[in-house]
Amino acid sequence: MEFFEKAEVVRLRSHHNKYLLADDDKEGVFQDRNGTYKNAKWSVEIVEGTNLIRLKSCYEKYLTASNKPFLLGATGMKVVQTLPTRLNSSLSWEPIRQGAQLRLRTRYGQFLRANKGLPPWRHSITHDVPHRSSSANWILWNVDLVQLRLTPPKPITTHPSEDPTESPSHSPPSHSPPYQDDASFSIYLRSPHLLTKVR
Repeated sequence: MEFFEKAEVVRLRSHHNKYLLADDDKEGVFQDRNGTYKNAKWSVEIVEGTNLIRLKSCYEKYLTASNKPFLLGATGMKVVQTLPTRLNSSLSWEPIRQGAQLRLRTRYGQFLRANKGLPPWRHSITHDVPHRSSSANWILWNVDLVQLRLTPPKPITTHPSEDPTESPSHSPPSHSPPYQDDASFSIYLRSPHLLTKVR
């Protein structure tokens, strides 16, 4: 979590070398190779007392793991932008180190996944658990630093009306691994003009 505590704004680059972008409709998200757009930037909020973060788009909406299927009959769920009236666990992501990259896990055991293939999968983003070795790397992300945090982050406290036990309509997988403490996480945060190793 230390590296996110030192990053004010980041970009997320997928295994397919595409950036996570907030759609101009202020609801969807997608991938694109051009990371210079303003909607490729995500502000980092730290959830107090946890190793969870929230990511806010340039439209002031949160990256959200919804409980709506991306396609009927498919396992992946939609990832969207939302600004709910009360904060809930679908807005929180747990960064988990995997080498020089990371995975972003929901509170229910799925991972942020950059898809590929023919439309409608091409450029799409879902949250899911990879079931095939060929797509295992689709949940790996590089973090590009856009702006360092100049002052210690203000922890985002749990809203009084937030129900920490709230879950989407689908149940968490019973085999989900326990959350890991990634306090020793070390990753390269990249920007076009700056390369900083944060420990």
